[in-house]
Amino acid sequence: MNKKLPLYLLEKNRLVGTVTFSVLFALVFLNLYIPFSDTAWFGLGNSQTFLFTAGFAFISILILALSRTVMYQVAKLYEFTYLGYVLWCVLEVLLICGFYTFVTKDVVHHDDSSWLQVFSRALLYGSISLIIPYILTGMYFTIMEKNRTIRLMNSPEVVSDEPVSSEPEDKVTLFDNSGALRLSVRTSNLYYIESDDNYIKVWYLDAKGELKTYMMRCRLKTVEQSFRNTSLVRCHRKYIVNLDRVKILRKEREAYFLDLDNDSIPPLAVSKTYTQAVLGWFSKENPEKVDESAS
Repeated sequence: MNKKLPLYLLEKNRLVGTVTFSVLFALVFLNLYIPFSDTAWFGLGNSQTFLFTAGFAFISILILALSRTVMYQVAKLYEFTYLGYVLWCVLEVLLICGFYTFVTKDVVHHDDSSWLQVFSRALLYGSISLIIPYILTGMYFTIMEKNRTIRLMNSPEVVSDEPVSSEPEDKVTLFDNSGALRLSVRTSNLYYIESDDNYIKVWYLDAKGELKTYMMRCRLKTVEQSFRNTSLVRCHRKYIVNLDRVKILRKEREAYFLDLDNDSIPPLAVSKTYTQAVLGWFSKENPEKVDESAS
């Protein structure tokens, strides 16, 4: 359970998909459950009951949406483990069940049972309504990711810097927004990746040693998450740079710039947001490439 959670489960579109499917699943389940329950107060006929039902549904969806938004932001700063993800999901269920208990006892006044009894029933049906769709969406996204990996190995439309080799190599493989593999290049041949609205431009050396650029529809944030803890480091809101190809990191007044080992590539600016990450990498890997003397 302490194993690192795959990043694809924490991508924005996957989190949105999880919330959307969970809400639809819960609506279907509750509509099937209500006719057989003597304690559920949900309903669409009576105007007052409808307002309570609509209000509860709206706030519950808002809780899930806010929770997944926070999860997305936290995932940028810390690595999620399977245990952490499971605990987060359980807390979502507990929060919504607690909210249902509050509405039942203090707003609707529908059930004469104790708080604990109402909460226990809510926990049972809340777990069915949310945990099952969480599991199903997780399985679906895992299957999608495995299929994408299979396409990686068999795709005939991949741009590469060299002929296919049978030898295992350190490669950077990039997918477009549809999940199709579009570019495969040796890490040592990659210089940097540039954001261009909803596209990225990849600057690399081809098999002849010539500098090439390849454009594809993809978000720079997706690339950043996919290659975390490698030499591909975000240095600017527009750039991810291969720090292994940096000739020197130099300081000019209050700003840092990266000079790559290719004179045809202009220096890349390092913004304040990413300065510490870049300096941290160099202090650990190549401290001799840092020039702190301001010009």
